[in-house]
Amino acid sequence: MKKTLVAYFSASGVTACVAKKMADAMDADLYEIRPVQPYTDADLDWTDKKSRSTAEMNDPACRPEIAGTVENMEQYDTVFIGFPIWWYVEPRIIDTFLERYDFSGKTLIPFATSGGSGISKAEKSLLAHCPNAVWKKGAVLHGSDAANWAERMKNS
Repeated sequence: MKKTLVAYFSASGVTACVAKKMADAMDADLYEIRPVQPYTDADLDWTDKKSRSTAEMNDPACRPEIAGTVENMEQYDTVFIGFPIWWYVEPRIIDTFLERYDFSGKTLIPFATSGGSGISKAEKSLLAHCPNAVWKKGAVLHGSDAANWAERMKNS
């Protein structure tokens, strides 16, 4: 039986809302990618060059630790991976997630939330981190279009 997982990281709740709508629409399992050390408002202040998020994004080797694991990842053949766009790409914690599991042969579909950036640079970065997966084109989503887009992508 083919199973679908919607895995997401959400710093402010926006991506979580989109991910939940998608999972509900597809009857998919939902997994929150949570950092061991939660982000504070100060950590997320992208205008502060010393903030945690800025420091992480300026270090391509940074891999924030994830709290918890996906149970039985091998049961999923399709994994939607959601995140907010940070510095035009995915947050480093998404790289941690991609490197934690074997996604060889699985279909991965990225989705993002953003106030204005596109997803194309993130798609290139994701492919570089996880080249053995079957990547589908992603999208920047807002709450109202998430469920319909997810259904189309799952069935394509």
